[in-house]
Amino acid sequence: MIRLPGLIDPHVHLREPGGEHKEDFDSGTSAALAGGFTSVLAMPNTQPPLVDEGSFERAQAAARAKARCDYGVYLGAGVENTATAAGLAERACGLKLYLDQTFGPLRLDDLGSLLAHMSSWPKDRPVAAHAEGRSLAAVLAIAAVVDRPIHICHVSRRDEILLIRAAKERGLKVSCEVAPHHLLFTAADFSHLPAGRREVRPRLNQPTDRQALWENLSVIDCFASDHAPHTAAEKDGDQPPPGFPGLETALGLLWMAVADGRLSADDLMKRMHVNPKQLFGLPEDPGTFVDVDPDSSWEVRARDLHSRCGWTPYEGMRLPARVRRVVIRGKPAFENGRVTAPLGSGRDLAMGANVA
Repeated sequence: MIRLPGLIDPHVHLREPGGEHKEDFDSGTSAALAGGFTSVLAMPNTQPPLVDEGSFERAQAAARAKARCDYGVYLGAGVENTATAAGLAERACGLKLYLDQTFGPLRLDDLGSLLAHMSSWPKDRPVAAHAEGRSLAAVLAIAAVVDRPIHICHVSRRDEILLIRAAKERGLKVSCEVAPHHLLFTAADFSHLPAGRREVRPRLNQPTDRQALWENLSVIDCFASDHAPHTAAEKDGDQPPPGFPGLETALGLLWMAVADGRLSADDLMKRMHVNPKQLFGLPEDPGTFVDVDPDSSWEVRARDLHSRCGWTPYEGMRLPARVRRVVIRGKPAFENGRVTAPLGSGRDLAMGANVA
């Protein structure tokens, strides 16, 4: 058995409010515990999007009542809240900027709104950017102009990781995350799935992109699942929404790279605990840990998972390590397939966050 500190996922979609048929704070944090995550940071592209005090409090109230692991909630940056968003900074785990490919109403199309948000949001609170392609350059440029840290979500392309490397080498305050499905797979690996179930943003990449991520592993600060649950019926419909559920499979998928020597357990700990805790200013969590059995492979079956969405792109895949036990602040939260953390026992991490 290998003992890891509590894993942190800085990028999950828990769908509450407005999408509880896909996931809510109960089912989503149960899935997190089953995957070894003791802390999750939830994105704001819900229905309604979390852009003002009313919508944000609705999400926080749901989390207080239901979350079984620790959590933080992002505020969404929109065109209409450039003057008011910063007033909620102390209650949010970060500000999320959507600038390019996204599914939902949150999207910043003009540089003026981007500059206003990045200038007014407190520099000791995180800003994360949903940026791909050319918009990544705009985000990095404005972050440099206003001299603030910026975190780039789900990097997937060769040109993106190379630009981030160049920015880091020049002293820009930039960090980034990569999802397991982009680090480990290409579009060809999912060709057996129905078209709707292959839909994800960013799209699955090409071998050259995947190779560039591995060649620049030192540039990658965090691994994040980008857990994005939609129901099987939605994924099989005429207009399938993009996204993969990933909380329960992320550690097992990444352990495939541990098993073949591409990653070490220390690499995982650094990118799934140490760096996210530092980057998002999360409080210490004594007595919190995860016990992983590296010699117990398991077959991924949707019927055995805790996520409410009811499907997984990894159906039938055998993963080489199993989460056996999760303890949060000395209290059992998950053991041998069963969630034991009480409903509403999770803590709001943002209330203690302070980014250096």
